[in-house]
Amino acid sequence: MAASSPTESSVPEPGGALGWLRRTFSALGHDLFRRYWSSQLLSLIGTWMQTTAQQYLVLELTGGSSAALGWVTAAQFTPSLLLSLFAGAIVDRAPRRTVLLLTQTGFLFTAAALAVSTHLEVVTLPLVLGLAFVHGVAQAFDMPARQSIVVDLVPRESVANAIALNSFSFNVSRTTGQALFGVVVAAGVALLAGGHSDALARLAFPFYLNVASFFLVMYVIATLPFPPRDSVPRGSMTEQIADGLRYVRGSRDVSSVMWLVGLLSLTVINFNIVIPYFAREVFGAREAAFGLMSAVFGLGAVAGALSQASRPDPVRFLRLGGVILVTATAAFAWVPGPALGLPLLALAGFGMLSFLVSANSTVQLIIPDELRGRVMSLYSFVLAGMGPPSAIFVSFMIGKSGPLGPHWGLSAVAALGALSLLALWKRLPRALPQRS
Repeated sequence: MAASSPTESSVPEPGGALGWLRRTFSALGHDLFRRYWSSQLLSLIGTWMQTTAQQYLVLELTGGSSAALGWVTAAQFTPSLLLSLFAGAIVDRAPRRTVLLLTQTGFLFTAAALAVSTHLEVVTLPLVLGLAFVHGVAQAFDMPARQSIVVDLVPRESVANAIALNSFSFNVSRTTGQALFGVVVAAGVALLAGGHSDALARLAFPFYLNVASFFLVMYVIATLPFPPRDSVPRGSMTEQIADGLRYVRGSRDVSSVMWLVGLLSLTVINFNIVIPYFAREVFGAREAAFGLMSAVFGLGAVAGALSQASRPDPVRFLRLGGVILVTATAAFAWVPGPALGLPLLALAGFGMLSFLVSANSTVQLIIPDELRGRVMSLYSFVLAGMGPPSAIFVSFMIGKSGPLGPHWGLSAVAALGALSLLALWKRLPRALPQRS
């Protein structure tokens, strides 16, 4: 049940910058959402520092193997592929506070294990793979739970704005966390590695900072007054999962959006592989340039999220966002160095987030509340669940030992994304259906 809406004001909304700010950040006017959003923003900064450190750790452990980077990504997202539908049924039945506290505990455990093993320099690739899988199990339940609680914290008319602001916080934290990566690792050299700039122990500091960040978000989740549900689904788990699948199959708008999310996730939405591999192996860049490339991509994503937060029509960028994403990816494949690639990474980030926020908002505003957890778990399945096959496929395509090499390989990946967009172009919704 959504939070109650405040009384509408008859005073017209101001124009200019003030009006844009009020419109773009309107969901933060709801206290419950503001508390949750703020804690997530701070925690996600730590998470992105950890993600960047883990990527760099894998490359150092393996001598720059794109395949190893792909396998770690696959290990992290395989649980979403296997468990998402089951997780959605659980989210629709269990208290969401309990689900979220358990998932945060899982994240905290994996961060602590990475911190200690890297600090002691006993970390190995199999250990990173195992911890990535455990993280992925928690993520498979966390994603549908977090996406479903938006309607508990804001009224319906603020749902699209709240989703866009969630994406905004995710990408502000990405930009901040990845930009801080170089600074934090430099501090780790002094604090944990005894001044040795090549010691693996320097990469433990981002993991330790992420451990600390989870305590804040767990406190906020534990103290949020989640509204009671109107009803709990009945029947067996299998029947409930089947209900969600039947609904998606019967809704052309929802199924078309999900097909496109899945196909683009399988191809061009894989910059966690593309950026670190191109930075280190194609451009020969060090930590600072790698962090800058990631941060610029994140800035573009932030701009995309803000653009969507200020727009009342969530379906507007279903097509245009996809076009921007595949075009920028194709162009990035041929830049000779990181400097020329930065504006293209920003454009790709803008297109990706504009598309994903539009897709998420469209689905959330169409589906009925009683099926929300199950449908959003299917959304998580096509978004995150495509991570394992995509990571293996993209890392194979862009690897120097692959069939095409980095430049032609990434071009081929972008071309497949473009074909997916064209195939679904006419089926995508152009407006939200009116609710009676």
